[in-house]
Amino acid sequence: VQLQASGGGPVQAGGSLRLSCSASVGSFAFSHVGWYRQAPGNQRELVAAVSSVGRTAYAESLKGRFTISRDNTKNTIDLEMNSLKPEDTAVYYCNRVRSFSIRFTSIGNALDAWGQGTLVTVSS
Repeated sequence: VQLQASGGGPVQAGGSLRLSCSASVGSFAFSHVGWYRQAPGNQRELVAAVSSVGRTAYAESLKGRFTISRDNTKNTIDLEMNSLKPEDTAVYYCNRVRSFSIRFTSIGNALDAWGQGTLVTVSS
């Protein structure tokens, strides 16, 4: 399975964007999936995850601003980002995760090779 992210672009601080994750190869209908981001000079980090049955978990610092959701009929997983800040600037990726937990720090590692990410640029 390979997932690709789309929907990024430039946005002003305080604005919103909705990213979408789809499968370019295979399906993730029965998988746990996470949204990640990598800012320049930083390691890739998990920002949110959704279980195969729709349970969600978020990085503590992003709770209340980011919302992850899935539509298994459309085979998409979206990340709604509100009140964006310049520090949210990054390339965003999605990937399946090995395991899901409501304890964010216990969510498993990424499972597949990384697909295409989408750049989000937040200007002040």
